Amino acid sequence: MPKMKTKSSAKKRFSVRAGGSIKRGQAFKRHILTKKTTKNKRHLRGSTAVNERDAASVRAMMPYA
Repeated sequence: MPKMKTKSSAKKRFSVRAGGSIKRGQAFKRHILTKKTTKNKRHLRGSTAVNERDAASVRAMMPYA
């Protein structure tokens, strides 16, 4: 059997933590930041976990992660 391929876009965007949750970056902080409040931008810092409803589709994109 040939190896399954990992989606290149998924391996750049997600990583699997030691506990099994999937880490992702925050959206909505790349551009058009002038109309966003300082509090809003501050809460968009850092990373967060992928929702459990979406985790199955992310895992399907990364079969060896």
